[in-house]
Amino acid sequence: MAASYSFKAGLWRYPGEAGWHFLTLPADVVDDIRARSSGHSKAFGSVKVAAEIAGHAWQTSLFADARTGTYLLPVKKDIRAKAEISDGDEVAVHLSLQNL
Repeated sequence: MAASYSFKAGLWRYPGEAGWHFLTLPADVVDDIRARSSGHSKAFGSVKVAAEIAGHAWQTSLFADARTGTYLLPVKKDIRAKAEISDGDEVAVHLSLQNL
């Protein structure tokens, strides 16, 4: 059975033209994912996940942020629109690790 996590995090926008939006995972979730994905991460330390916000699900990858020692969850524009969330909102998210 795949490991799963539920938590709340603030949605933030990466500066620049692309305007990617992310959630920063909490430390306890990061520690568990790092332990479970050791030796299974993909390019740049990414980890495949299924994510869900406000009943809207998608497949993506967490990205390791070497600067902060955490993982970042990218939140696609269509998910933000469907969930009616924007930069600065506190967001409840559910993640499940894939293919470990």
